[in-house]
Amino acid sequence: MKIYTKTGDKGETALYGGTRVSKASARVESYGTIDELNSFIGVAKCEIIEEEILNQLRKIQFDLFTVGSESATPTDKLTLANGKSRLALMITDTEIEELENWMDAFEKELEPLQYFILPGGGKSATALHVCRTVCRRAERSLVFLGESEEVRPELIKYLNRLSDYLFVLARYVSKINGETEEYWNPNDR
Repeated sequence: MKIYTKTGDKGETALYGGTRVSKASARVESYGTIDELNSFIGVAKCEIIEEEILNQLRKIQFDLFTVGSESATPTDKLTLANGKSRLALMITDTEIEELENWMDAFEKELEPLQYFILPGGGKSATALHVCRTVCRRAERSLVFLGESEEVRPELIKYLNRLSDYLFVLARYVSKINGETEEYWNPNDR
C-alpha cells in the first residue's frame, strides 16, 4: 500500500467518517496538535530510563491516539446507525483519574512549590516541559473547536490534567536525576 494518496493535494483532508474539510480547519488543527504532542512525548522518552515512567508515557501515547481519533471525528459521525460508537475507544474519567493518581504519587516526593519554575532541569525534564506547553496548545485548540462544534468535555479535561501531569513529572525527573530546579522569583532580580 502506498503512503501517499494525493487526495490532500488541494488543501483538504478527510475526517473519520468521510467528511472532507480544509486542512486549516479547527478540527484538523486540534488533532494535528495532539499528534505533535504525541511525537514530543516520544522525544522525551528517549531521555528517560525509569521503566515506571516509560510505561506511563507509553500509556499516555496510546491514550493520545484515542483523543486524536475522537478529535478527528465530527460528533454527528461518532454514532453508527445501530447506536454503537464508531470508535473502539473513548477517553473516560478512568484515564483522567489515572493521571491524577500518578501525579499524586510523584508529588509526595517533591518539595511544595513556592515560585514558578523555569523550564529546564536537564534534557529529560526540559523535554517534558516542551510536552507540557504543546499539551496546553492542544487543549486550547480543542477549546477553540468547541466554540463552533461539539467536543466531549472529557477530552478537554484529559488534556488539562495531562499538562499538569507533565509539569509534575518534569519536576520529579529533575529530582531523581539530581538536577536543580531554577525558579522565577521576582524578588531575586
